Amino acid sequence: MSLMERQEALASLEGLLASAIMGKGRVALVSGAVATGKSELLHSFAEQAAERGALPVTATGSAAERDLPLGVLGQLIQDAPLTPADRERAMALLREGARTVLPPGGGPAGLNQVDAQVVHALCTVLLELSERYPLLLIVDDVHHADRASLLCLSYLARRVRFAAIMAVFGHSSHGRYAEASFPTELLRQPHCRRVQLAPLSQAGVMSLVAEQLGTGDAERFAGEWYDYTGGNPLLAAGLMEDHQAAVRAAGGQPPAELVPGDAYGQAVLSCLHRADPRLLRVAFGLGVLGRPEALDRLLDVSLEYVTRELQSLAAAGVLSGGRFRHEAARAAVLAELDPAERAGLHRRAAELAYAGGGSTTAIADHLLQAGQVREPWAVEVLEDAARHALRDGRVHQAVEYLRLACLTCADEQRRTRITTALMRAEWRLNPSTPTGHFPELTDALQRGHLRGGDAVVLAKALLWHGRFDDAQDVLRRVGESEEKLDAETVTELVVTRPWVRVTHTPFLSHVPQVTGEQSRAAILTVSAYRRLESSVTLASVLTRGPRKDLVAVVERILRSSRLDEMSMDTVESALLALTYGGRPDKAAPWCDLFIDEASSRHAPSRRARLSAIRAEIALRQGDMLGAEFHGRLALDAISLSGWGVAAGGPLSSLVIAATAMGLHDAVNELLDLPVPEAMFQTRWGLHYLHARGRYSMATEHAQLALRDFQRCGELMGRWDIDVPWLIPWRAEAAEACLRLGRPDQARRLAEEQIRRCGGSAPRVHGIAMRLLAATGEARHRPMLLRQAGDLLQSSGDRYELARVLADLTEAFHALGEYRRAGMIGGRARAVAQECHAEPLARALARGADTAAAGPAPGAAPEAGDATAVLSDAERRVAVLAAAGYTNREIADKLYVTVSTVEQHLTRTYRKLDITSRAELPSTLELGTSMAV
Repeated sequence: MSLMERQEALASLEGLLASAIMGKGRVALVSGAVATGKSELLHSFAEQAAERGALPVTATGSAAERDLPLGVLGQLIQDAPLTPADRERAMALLREGARTVLPPGGGPAGLNQVDAQVVHALCTVLLELSERYPLLLIVDDVHHADRASLLCLSYLARRVRFAAIMAVFGHSSHGRYAEASFPTELLRQPHCRRVQLAPLSQAGVMSLVAEQLGTGDAERFAGEWYDYTGGNPLLAAGLMEDHQAAVRAAGGQPPAELVPGDAYGQAVLSCLHRADPRLLRVAFGLGVLGRPEALDRLLDVSLEYVTRELQSLAAAGVLSGGRFRHEAARAAVLAELDPAERAGLHRRAAELAYAGGGSTTAIADHLLQAGQVREPWAVEVLEDAARHALRDGRVHQAVEYLRLACLTCADEQRRTRITTALMRAEWRLNPSTPTGHFPELTDALQRGHLRGGDAVVLAKALLWHGRFDDAQDVLRRVGESEEKLDAETVTELVVTRPWVRVTHTPFLSHVPQVTGEQSRAAILTVSAYRRLESSVTLASVLTRGPRKDLVAVVERILRSSRLDEMSMDTVESALLALTYGGRPDKAAPWCDLFIDEASSRHAPSRRARLSAIRAEIALRQGDMLGAEFHGRLALDAISLSGWGVAAGGPLSSLVIAATAMGLHDAVNELLDLPVPEAMFQTRWGLHYLHARGRYSMATEHAQLALRDFQRCGELMGRWDIDVPWLIPWRAEAAEACLRLGRPDQARRLAEEQIRRCGGSAPRVHGIAMRLLAATGEARHRPMLLRQAGDLLQSSGDRYELARVLADLTEAFHALGEYRRAGMIGGRARAVAQECHAEPLARALARGADTAAAGPAPGAAPEAGDATAVLSDAERRVAVLAAAGYTNREIADKLYVTVSTVEQHLTRTYRKLDITSRAELPSTLELGTSMAV
């Protein structure tokens, strides 16, 4: 360790040594807080003394040898270069002195004593030695010396004034050692000087770090080096060691922040173990409490005692403002504490906090560390702390509180309620975890200890995991209960019915019904009303279709919702209502917002469920890469078993996206994953059948695809949710029929799909129009495909738009309109690549290679900055012209004259520096306007 900022102290010692060498003996008391560099200073001074002609003779006190009589003095005798005769005499005196020392507690004032003649004789040995060599006697940590040695050293210090001896004693200036009589006795001597060592200044710490690690690391973290060490050189050394370890772990790259670790923690412990044991006890108590308040009551000592020891810890640089400078220090101290003692301190801390009206969270944290407790108030405290933790997003802590409450609670009915709350909390982390509580809760239901509202929650959890028989039994018991249903139970039943209606439709008949009067009386809170409104809105979308005010209603629900303990179903139903209702563009930003909130609240289960919805949203926008990303995220956050019957949600999105992207090996792996058979009695089973059918179509297994699509349609019809905005199974089946050579059946399916769309499903309408065009005559196809493109452009599905453009390219090519085919093909490729639909993009590229005509290579400038010069009117005309529309058709679409169209095109050609519409960029964009 460097002697940073110790030059003045070293110079003072050197001056005293010079006097001693001249025969004017001197004594120095080098004092300072623990680990401030006293030992390093004495070691360096001893080395320099030899160069100045003095003979260094050293000894070190130790707490372990404090009861060894004359132990420190014996070290000096053994280190001194005595003649054999003198050494034999000195050793005999040591043995005699040790025998005459009274046991602890004996003698006047309770002090150990040694025969005065022995003391005089031992000191004479060293005084006689100084007549041959100037002596430098150094005793480090003299505060740990045994009392017999201290008696001899005091005697010697009084007699060195006219001898060639300098005696230097390293002494702690804090703790009970500072109160001992030895330093007082020394400082009374006129030839004694105190050399006080202070902690390093901030500049000193920076210089020390720069000396060891270089100026770059010193300046990078600036004041943090001092903030974490308080100028204590030992703590600085530990912190530097941790920093070097972090650099090595990062492959030589400096870390982004300075993080104290194991070495820093060990340095803190080293400081504490070097000090007074009472200091360690206070440090343990502070580690348990984390703050100095109530520390005296925790340790059952006086406030003065605690204040003194805290000051000592602060002087040593371990504390700042009564707290550890970093949590790594506190963690190291707690790890050093005996587990049983630590538990006892935490139990006592919990009692003090409860008696003092402390927060339930602080009390519960102490109870967790104490282990099982028997205080009658503990269960209530743990429950309240769990509620606060769930509201604040600290789900892991809430789970721990509730688990301890379950272990502590003696009342069976209350324990059942706590177990239900625990199941809900664990669900937010991983839906598979709560299954372990199912037997206990169902057993409690049979014994009449499970409340009706909690029973409904249990039934929903059982449904999630496909345990329909168990869920049916639970709800049957709720319905057959002789007791009147309470408001909470009625609320859960009222909210659960529409949810079951669109998730587990076959199970709806098993949900007990309540009267309208009961419903109105039960739905009293805003939260309950939002849950009901959200689930009813989703059920309405999937049975009757989206309302005109769907966006306004859902956004009002979402604006007032947060991912607290009860709102996940509210948010999920609202987002799905927007998604299925044809407004994924509105659902996406809301979903992203709630995903961020779930991440900040450390709720992986909720984040996964929201990611599954986000994947479905991305699919309906034609964003295959986004759907694949969010689907993977959902399955990574929760294992497949944890998803239960809802596994069909993220799996189907992944399968459809990967199929469109040409990742067939990945799809094979996904479809090989085992899914519960019960899933096919839920809405998620419909999505899975749809996705599997899409993959079968892509791999030329049209018959298998048709079977899946037809089964999907059969279930949707049976469950009375046969709506196109959920799954357009007729359009999918029509495509399969076309592949199988059944155009008439395909036409009937496509026409029926269009009829069912009405004006509420432009996306599905556009998909069906594309297939209807494929069943008709070649000359009619462009018109139908253009209509399909307009519908898909307005709905925002880029992937389905790319498929329409691809078919339109083929249609124009079949009619011999090669120029139009080339222009449309270029746009189709751009959209397909934007969607990462590689198979479609490759097919279009192959078609372009065989086209007889098209845009000249390199003639079409890229859209973007080049087209920014166009006005809105010019852009609208340019988009339609690039898509192959004639001037007359453009005029009809935009309700302008043909002359106006020609003028806009002329100005567009001039601005883009081109000569014909064949050179218009194929990737021109026009927001939500028609592009084909």
